[in-house]
Amino acid sequence: MERILEVKERLAEAATLPSWVYVDPEIVEREARRVFGATWQLVGRLEQVAEPGRFFTAAVAGEPIVVVRGADFVLRALSNVCRHRAGPVSSGEGSVGSFRCGYHGWTYALDGRLRGTPEFEGVEGFDRGSCRLPEFRVETWLGLVFVNLTTDAPPLRQELSELAPFLESKGLDRMRLAGRRDWTLDCNWKVYVDNYLEGYHIPIVHPGLMQELDYAAYRTETFRLHSLQEAPIKESPEKRLRKAEGDAEARYYWVYPNLMLNVYPDNFSTNVILPLGPERTLTVFEWFFREPASPEVAPTLAFSDEIQHEDIAICEAVQRGLRSRTYDRGRFSVKRENGVHHFHRLYAERMSAPGEGDPA
Repeated sequence: MERILEVKERLAEAATLPSWVYVDPEIVEREARRVFGATWQLVGRLEQVAEPGRFFTAAVAGEPIVVVRGADFVLRALSNVCRHRAGPVSSGEGSVGSFRCGYHGWTYALDGRLRGTPEFEGVEGFDRGSCRLPEFRVETWLGLVFVNLTTDAPPLRQELSELAPFLESKGLDRMRLAGRRDWTLDCNWKVYVDNYLEGYHIPIVHPGLMQELDYAAYRTETFRLHSLQEAPIKESPEKRLRKAEGDAEARYYWVYPNLMLNVYPDNFSTNVILPLGPERTLTVFEWFFREPASPEVAPTLAFSDEIQHEDIAICEAVQRGLRSRTYDRGRFSVKRENGVHHFHRLYAERMSAPGEGDPA
């Protein structure tokens, strides 16, 4: 019997996603097609490909890609799969004049054209001219690089709608990388996203953050494909969150399905959530400051680490709870969980709609 995903439109009547979508291994493949493979995914930074020949490798929904600045200065996202026997044409990041497969040495130009096929004489009916690395859509925003595997999705800025011009006005593109952390959690990626999308848990799970934010004024606003959580920064004795002239707000943006932008008066960070399996998740944090060598960087990262450890503990506990035979789905706090409801609605809609590549 087919299991139907449905989340009611009215928050006051709605229930959460059912527990099986957080534990079922079969969901992972469907999400790769419907969610991650059909949306703009953050894969790197523009500074990594600032000059011709500069490249970095990544994966989107399990698809290996290489992002490269061509000799013609055009930024491209190419398949990182050799057309011969599926070997990798590149690894890591760096600077090259061409790509050379690490399996049999086939070479490709920076625009994906096939250049060399060693010891391939005598092969009949092989059209070298049409053999090239497939290309995916790539766009940039705020100094970040995004890739979309589909051909029919709207442009990135159109997907971001009103979020794009506001954050651009904050000058975030002038900030530079100051730190990175990778965290692996024993939970489904949606558990982590659910947790991010509400401040409801802050008084219980994050006592340090509770001292820094005005929880009574904490609010969440939802848009078509993103949401914003916003709260005033308090005058705490520790001052672990810093104000700036004309700006005393902490802003937490989520972009469907798995990107977070944490924007403070003096810095911002990106957080990309990547599934490693039905109950295993990678979260990648990168912090950006106007002065990456600023003495404020270290305490900012330390405070973020503290919050992350608290989130890891509760998310892993929730994952264990989702396996309980006593739990199926719960109800939303109308006051505090409209952001989670928004995500669940988007997810259910996308996972339930007929899609290309689904089994008949």
